[in-house]
Amino acid sequence: MIRLALFIIFLFLLPLAGMICSGKETAYLLEFPPVTRYVRHAPFSLPVFIGMGMFVFFAVLPFGVRLFKSFFENHSPQKPVRSLPGWGWSAVVSGLVFWILAWTRFEWFTLFQHHTFSPLWLSYIIAVNGAVYARRRSCFMLRETACFLLLFPASALFWWFFEYLNRFVQNWYYLDVYRFSPMEYFLFASLSFSTVLPAVLSTAELLLTFPVFSEAFTGFRKRPVLLSKRFWGGLLLLAGTGLFLIGPFPNLLYPLLWISPLILLVSFQALSGQNHIFCAAAQGDWRLIVVSATAALVCGLLWEMWNYHSLAKWVYSVPYVHRFSLFEMPLLGFAGYLPFGLECLVAGNFVREFLRKGKQQNPNDQ
Repeated sequence: MIRLALFIIFLFLLPLAGMICSGKETAYLLEFPPVTRYVRHAPFSLPVFIGMGMFVFFAVLPFGVRLFKSFFENHSPQKPVRSLPGWGWSAVVSGLVFWILAWTRFEWFTLFQHHTFSPLWLSYIIAVNGAVYARRRSCFMLRETACFLLLFPASALFWWFFEYLNRFVQNWYYLDVYRFSPMEYFLFASLSFSTVLPAVLSTAELLLTFPVFSEAFTGFRKRPVLLSKRFWGGLLLLAGTGLFLIGPFPNLLYPLLWISPLILLVSFQALSGQNHIFCAAAQGDWRLIVVSATAALVCGLLWEMWNYHSLAKWVYSVPYVHRFSLFEMPLLGFAGYLPFGLECLVAGNFVREFLRKGKQQNPNDQ
């Protein structure tokens, strides 16, 4: 709980303190729902686009090469894949129905047209768990039901952190939010945000059922520096400084919106001597890191695709690199989903730790 409190303090107070110290207007941060655009974004820059593109390319290249090689090598024998359970097929059908409803404008559905996001993603989550069940005869939803259910409210809180940080950089905007009262916006938005963690973590479990990930990223590259408290202390200092400056310099520091929460969460764990998601990677086991980042990218592609023709949707404005869009997202913007997947992994571990400590305090409930 101390680590979580520090995380909230750093994440909330540092950007706000930077705005106040720079003399910038802070009243817009309290606008709810957010409708005013007050950040002037830098225009597209080809050198910046190329530079950031090369950085992302070379960062992911070793993992892509490793996965590609492993895919064509001999794999462990695949277990026979059974058909989806009935509830899995029901979720597939409901997902298709809500996809159609999201992208069409039936007059009889007008009252609910703005609210297709949650049922569509709930269908996806159940369908993915059905796919895992078909491959393993077990799935997250049935195996860890309490954790799975708790992820929904935790997910809503989790994504509100990113909504708060976005107030300082305004990289995305929601359309038609003016039609909702503050309470309506909070409730409907929280309902949509609640599907984020279950979707990413369920997708990660599905990816882990494919042996290619285990074969490629077990015994990969050892990085002992990931266990160094000095290393994480330095990153914490950099992330804290960046968060302090993100409001005054949104065009330069907007990538910290996706990177800084991960650094904060892991740094507090590392500095307190706790295990964190990079401990296994330091010894060469990168499976959870890779599948979590990949799962967020898969979900990101679906988020952007299903958002594209929906009535209630979001649009982007990303400094320097807003070009070559796939759906509403500029191409390089998809790189943000990679660290976001790791943040989802950390958040999921926090929920599991919360439940574990609760059981230890109430042994009679076990």
